[in-house]
Amino acid sequence: MTGPDFAKMQAAAAALEYVEDGMIVGLGTGSTANHFISMLGERVREGLTIGAIPTSEASRRLAASLGIPLIEVDQADRIDVTVDGADEVDQYLNLLKGGGGALLREKIIAHATDHLVVIADKSKLVNDLGAFPLPVEVTSFGFTITAKKVFDALRGTGCRTADIKLREAGAPGRPFITDNGNYILDCACGHIPDAAATSAALNAIPGVVENGIFLAFPRTVRTVLFGHDDGVDMVEV
Repeated sequence: MTGPDFAKMQAAAAALEYVEDGMIVGLGTGSTANHFISMLGERVREGLTIGAIPTSEASRRLAASLGIPLIEVDQADRIDVTVDGADEVDQYLNLLKGGGGALLREKIIAHATDHLVVIADKSKLVNDLGAFPLPVEVTSFGFTITAKKVFDALRGTGCRTADIKLREAGAPGRPFITDNGNYILDCACGHIPDAAATSAALNAIPGVVENGIFLAFPRTVRTVLFGHDDGVDMVEV
């Protein structure tokens, strides 16, 4: 077996090594995270004792179906390890996330985690973020005004913004609604020369709830596992 999906499975399997009995484990969202959740379910059936906090309703449903014990985020004093995917990983291990629409909850959980383990295939490694459209979660009220300010902020921080689209779900014209009841603007930046400045500029806009740039978090160790046909490469910061 070879290919991107196999590479994701390789990374997911390697991430299991960071999970120990008694831990509180954050569960990411998306196709790569789903591989990890499925494998974690097998470990639970074999006797692993953990509590898990999902970052989306989709991950919650999958974990529950596999018998993984779930706890509410407000019941956790700390989160030991979170395993999640990424749409892009740059040379400094900054991440671009949100393709699955769960960026706000993913960032809340990641920021509260002692150890963030990112699983991805090698195609997600880039020199600079931005080829993948940057998701920006916004309130539905005034989102057209917010979108214009988002465009200006991106251009002001050096991004080659060509287009901003409201993410749709199902029929054309039907907005995608996040688990938090918000909209998502997908921003075709092309290139994000300064991830920190771009993130700060976006989050300063009224109406922006959160953006998909994941910088380093204080007190959080970040490990990225890049899966490939022959195994897994690990990078840590």
